[in-house]
Amino acid sequence: MTEPPRVNFLIAGVQKGGTTALFDYLADYGDIALSREKEVHFFDDETHDWNQPNYEAYHAHFDDPAGRPCGEATPIYTYWPHSLERVAAYNPAMKLIVLLRDPVQRAWSHWRMEYSRGVETQPFAWCIRKGRQRLFAAEPWGHDREFSYVERGFYGEQMERVLDIFPRSQVLVLLSEALRADPGPALASIRRFLGLPARPTPQKREAHVGGEADFPSDLTREDLDYLRDVYAADMARLADLCGIGFE
Repeated sequence: MTEPPRVNFLIAGVQKGGTTALFDYLADYGDIALSREKEVHFFDDETHDWNQPNYEAYHAHFDDPAGRPCGEATPIYTYWPHSLERVAAYNPAMKLIVLLRDPVQRAWSHWRMEYSRGVETQPFAWCIRKGRQRLFAAEPWGHDREFSYVERGFYGEQMERVLDIFPRSQVLVLLSEALRADPGPALASIRRFLGLPARPTPQKREAHVGGEADFPSDLTREDLDYLRDVYAADMARLADLCGIGFE
């Protein structure tokens, strides 16, 4: 008899959306099993043979869950092509938690991270306009792990793909702003989603809060208005799908 998949939930999105804080919160609960490191990056790994995936390599990132809900957090999964299809092939009953952040603030935070790492050298205004052309030279075409400041914010497109692959009952969408302001309700909804009883809320914390650095850009009103316009149609799509919007 084949052993059923041990991993049954994922924090699948989005980068710079508070997923590290959420992973840390869930680690405080003894009745939830998590991967030993936060981002396993299995289903977005193009070096695997996806005709015959080695799930033993995936399971090696986890200790025995001993009957507990078992999950990991790799927030590129909602963005990276074919990741969700690979997840569904692994476990059609997988539950997905998607944490969404205002896409403009997400893009700005993403750029700051890449600039501080030395990956990015160009100013923000250039990156969200002409810099998007860099993705046409990426592999897979149109997708990039570092320079996808704007593209990762098309949540309507991503959620449409999620809901094409997984039943709505297996998808929980939360707002990172709400988690940061008051984690209690978000964590309670996750526990219900995973079929767990209520527990006290862990102590509030921040994760990956960036310090001051010598950035060559500010988030200007012109940039903000430009991105709001870029995202307008997709935000309408998201509102229709999930009833979620960002001002």
